[in-house]
Amino acid sequence: QVQLVESGGELVQAGGSLRLSCAASGRTFSNYAMGWFRQSPGKEREFVAAISSWSGSNTYYADSVRGRFIISRENGKNTVYLQMNSLKPEDTAVYYCAADRRLVGVVVTTETGYTYWGQGIQVTVSS
Repeated sequence: QVQLVESGGELVQAGGSLRLSCAASGRTFSNYAMGWFRQSPGKEREFVAAISSWSGSNTYYADSVRGRFIISRENGKNTVYLQMNSLKPEDTAVYYCAADRRLVGVVVTTETGYTYWGQGIQVTVSS
């Protein structure tokens, strides 16, 4: 079992930056591929970014955030991060962290590919 807890969400002005953190329980965090998803009111949850297990050598981003968001991991702290820059009002959403045990190098971009989910955290970008 893996428990995920997101933090770092808050209200920020358009053009600003924010870093989300997702802390995972357990001693085998490095074995898990990690991802971030988001859901806006009235919309389905959508993929944002993903990082492979172990060194995190592979990453993948949704077109809407590529070049603005950066996903990274720190295995010694059992934490994955989402650095969000040049934020836009359309980035407003509840952001979810997800985890799934995967082989080295695999990134997972679909909801169904993840076993464990955090409770979500609100990010609001004002115009």
